[in-house]
Amino acid sequence: MSFADSAARAAGLAGVAFGWEPAVFWRATPAELGALLQAVRGDAPDPCDRMTIDRLKERFPDG
Repeated sequence: MSFADSAARAAGLAGVAFGWEPAVFWRATPAELGALLQAVRGDAPDPCDRMTIDRLKERFPDG
């Protein structure tokens, strides 16, 4: 299967599964798509607790 065929199939699946329009699919990173697929499979990591979020905010302040 060519890259174009694989990409078209992935874009179509993302549209059906996540409601993504083609432009959203093409702007998404592989990591973003992977995170959604993990969530659908049920093996996404546990969400951060408040302490972790506070530490991240201190380490990476964005104003």
